[in-house]
Amino acid sequence: MTTARLLRLLPLLLAAACHLDGGTAATPHATCALPGGSSLGTDAMAVIGCGIIDSRYTAEVAVRDSFAYTTTWGFRSALGNMVAIWNVATAEPVLVDSVIVSGASTLGDVAVSDDGALLVVATERSNGSLVIFDRSDPRHPRQLSRLATPETFNGVHTAEIGRVGGHLYAILAVDPLAGAPTPESKIVIVDLGDPASPRQIFVKSVPSTAPFVHDTFLRDGLLFVALWNAGIEIWDVGGGGKGGTPAAPVVLGSVATVGGDAHNVWWLHDPASGSRYAFVGEESGPAQLGVSSVGDIHVLDVSDLTHPREVAFYHVPGAGTHNFSVDETSGILYAAYYNAGVRALNVRGDLETCTPAQQVTTGSLVRCDLGAMGREIGRGLSQGTPPVYVWGVQYVGGIIYASDMLNGLWKLRAVQ
Repeated sequence: MTTARLLRLLPLLLAAACHLDGGTAATPHATCALPGGSSLGTDAMAVIGCGIIDSRYTAEVAVRDSFAYTTTWGFRSALGNMVAIWNVATAEPVLVDSVIVSGASTLGDVAVSDDGALLVVATERSNGSLVIFDRSDPRHPRQLSRLATPETFNGVHTAEIGRVGGHLYAILAVDPLAGAPTPESKIVIVDLGDPASPRQIFVKSVPSTAPFVHDTFLRDGLLFVALWNAGIEIWDVGGGGKGGTPAAPVVLGSVATVGGDAHNVWWLHDPASGSRYAFVGEESGPAQLGVSSVGDIHVLDVSDLTHPREVAFYHVPGAGTHNFSVDETSGILYAAYYNAGVRALNVRGDLETCTPAQQVTTGSLVRCDLGAMGREIGRGLSQGTPPVYVWGVQYVGGIIYASDMLNGLWKLRAVQ
């Protein structure tokens, strides 16, 4: 890809996940014995161990108990149609099994339900679907069902799962696909009350101004929707006081983030500031897999859900963010930063009060620069040798699990 414009149109042309070019000559490292020792030079997040996959590009990660599940993306020397199953009870992740998802050429999200009973996987390129597995045996998940409808045909990029009123739902972000019967991107909500018979209960097409949806975040009856250039919408699906339900959401408020390209979101529950902030990942362009990426973290004040405001940002020169995981007890956000590894930010307390020297003005908007405020508190896998391209992160019990497109799965020490 040679221009940012072409990069932004990639999902419309190919229904592909995450706006990267087709590949890189970079090869995975052979072991976890990295330059600088286990601490990887000056990185605060020490490497504990890693598991290697070199036949496919590794995508998203989900961890539960002693097992991690990683999806695969695109085409390397094999299709991205495999879910890798890792035993992560020891320092080195051990690949113990895998599942090949039929009819898929690339996989999007992977997620585990809050009770650990279910594993869900999003499949991409047409015919897109949501595949639901029983985790009674976490080493060998058993497929229960597969939801494939005309509304998921274009490809399901992300599949977030969560509860509203104690009932389990999946929120699907469906790709746009030129030439498809319904080419536009969509949000699809699925009732998982009976996981053997999932039911599609809501569909909403994304407006052409977006022009597509990438990710969602569901908690406390509120759904945050990342709508690319249209920014973030906040929906009442049972907790916003406006009568919304999962089958009939009500839009509470919205805001367009600086630079557009709103990719993902995390609504922080911080005891120091209540539920005041949401963090939005910008996946901009141009980007080259294994080499470069572009995109900031944007901070929204959502204390008024009907009028969210962008108040701060975090920028890494020469790199862009992808997905987040937050240790809300400690107030630390961990961000996958593609070629820059993993970054840790202190997001506790007030993020929108700063000195003039820590402010940046964009048009009429004044924002605090979290980097200038000293909010960065740790880095992992950031030395560039060997090259990494970190897609996803998950914080679990003092460990950061990082899915690296080039190399596989890493275990890092969380910031102490």
